[in-house]
Amino acid sequence: MSSDFQPPPKSLSILASVGGVLTGAIAIAILNVWSKQLSKTSLEKPKISTSQTASAQLQQPDKPQRPVSSAKQTEIIAGLDAKSLVLPGKPIPKNHLTVAIIPYIAPGVGKLTPEETRTARQAWLYFQRNWNDETGLVNSVDGFASVSMWDQTAAIAALVSARELNIVPMAEFEAKMSKMLKTLASMPLYKGELPNKVYNAKTLVPVNYGQLEKREEIGWSAIDLGRMGIWLKIVGAKYPQMRSQTAAVWKHWQVKRLTKNGQMYGTAVIKGKEQYNQEGRLGYENYAAYGLKLWGLDVKQALDYQSHTAFVDLYGEGIPYDRRDYKNSGANNYVLSEPYILDGIETGFQALPKAYADRILAAQAARYQATKQLTAVTEDNLDRSPYFVYSSLFVNGKAWATITDTQQQHNDLRFLSAKAAIGWHVLYNTAYTQQLFDFVQGNLKSKDGWYNGFYESLHQPNKTLTANNNGVILESLLYKQVGQPLTVWAGVRRQKSHNFRF
Repeated sequence: MSSDFQPPPKSLSILASVGGVLTGAIAIAILNVWSKQLSKTSLEKPKISTSQTASAQLQQPDKPQRPVSSAKQTEIIAGLDAKSLVLPGKPIPKNHLTVAIIPYIAPGVGKLTPEETRTARQAWLYFQRNWNDETGLVNSVDGFASVSMWDQTAAIAALVSARELNIVPMAEFEAKMSKMLKTLASMPLYKGELPNKVYNAKTLVPVNYGQLEKREEIGWSAIDLGRMGIWLKIVGAKYPQMRSQTAAVWKHWQVKRLTKNGQMYGTAVIKGKEQYNQEGRLGYENYAAYGLKLWGLDVKQALDYQSHTAFVDLYGEGIPYDRRDYKNSGANNYVLSEPYILDGIETGFQALPKAYADRILAAQAARYQATKQLTAVTEDNLDRSPYFVYSSLFVNGKAWATITDTQQQHNDLRFLSAKAAIGWHVLYNTAYTQQLFDFVQGNLKSKDGWYNGFYESLHQPNKTLTANNNGVILESLLYKQVGQPLTVWAGVRRQKSHNFRF
């Protein structure tokens, strides 16, 4: 969710948010990091299906089929993907486009299965390995001491989940959480205003992407801090003994800079000059704005999920997308799974209508029905160049495109995302999402957590290990265990609804 002009970063990436092109070649800067990581993660090979597609594995687990040609199969799926697009798509009736008065609760929640408990414990291994005692911050990527505020929020969510799922004792939880909050309430800030987009997780030095030693202030992200706003509220409400610490974090920041005229704003430094621009597109914009709203900021325009929304049919399902694309605004309008999953798990779809999430999951299930390719796409780090992509349902007029922030297309690196697969499963609990969950269990386990995903064309794991992937998995399973959206479970005071009709 970031761009050259106003990047809200996630996971050592610059995620395009609103209006511009990507800053520099961060992939080159972290090349050595990935090389080191791959040498570690390749020590243990995960269980890989001997079949060449998810469908073959699921349909004939005892006698896997050998494909005629992987290249031919990829070509066939690409053709079906292209034909699946119809514009304009089927809209959702406006009377269905209100946020539910009662937050959504998924079917089948209330208790983890033994396999789900093991899944949570496996995800926690990442945080044990990547915790930095000096600061309480957690590496965004395995073995590399750099962290964004988005990924540090994933670590907060993971720690809460580990405590509530009885993976860590209360004493360890309180010590670690207090350390994190103390750091967040005292860390050096960009221009003394707000957290820099990236820090050295050991020294707290503000840095640029892929760098650890050179101090560099590169701006701040409203989207990252909106997500953190939600989790600071969860921690403060659930653990009253820590409320003063969560409040101290917010007080440390000049939060009024995050909004202007009801929109979210961030900064970037371009050729030595600061840019201050609106952040966000449908999905992450609304989710993050909800976090800022919990702290009393005016984000009415950012919460509006209708004014810029249109629909496109993918495999017969009309999915929402943001009309503000790269051509007309300078920002990529990715349609991704993660913002809808986070909104469902954390708020019960109070930032976005559940009807949007229904369609986005349905389109991915319909793609599987048409192609026999299990599909759960979102953005994430890769274990090879270009090291971060947005595996999108729709972006800049293209269906099922996997692109970088700079619009380079890498459909050959589309992957089934572990966090998306597990998140969709706990929210919907359908036969299709069970297949997604089972595939992750069989193919993406490593000795230090869960790999990010499984490449469709390459038929092998994306062996990157990240805080965000493992953190989303943990909070998804916490949601399943407690049986409520996490803000409701924690007792976060609900804000007035924001139903827009135009």
